[in-house]
Amino acid sequence: MLLALLLCYVGFTALCLSMPRHHDELLGRKPSSRRVRNLKLAGWLLLCLSLWAAVAAKDWGFGLVDWFAVSMFSALLLVLLMPYRPKLALALAALSLLAAPVAAWAWW
Repeated sequence: MLLALLLCYVGFTALCLSMPRHHDELLGRKPSSRRVRNLKLAGWLLLCLSLWAAVAAKDWGFGLVDWFAVSMFSALLLVLLMPYRPKLALALAALSLLAAPVAAWAWW
């Protein structure tokens, strides 16, 4: 489930960064239309990949339940961090992106 959690958090952060307001707040500049499109695509792909990781870990019955729990937790964490500690939210996304291959390797 760690892999699904990490991928969900990075996916939601990518979707968050695809919004011009949050992109400007976190990175200090407005995103181009190409960057917005790429961030949305990356966010949705990471969420789909996290669903695959959850289902592969525990089959469809429990995997979907675990994925919904993990996705709600990661979205809640991001929503709670954005108003008060936006740089921490971005740093956690970077660490999650770096830790995801390690979690995938440990899972296999």
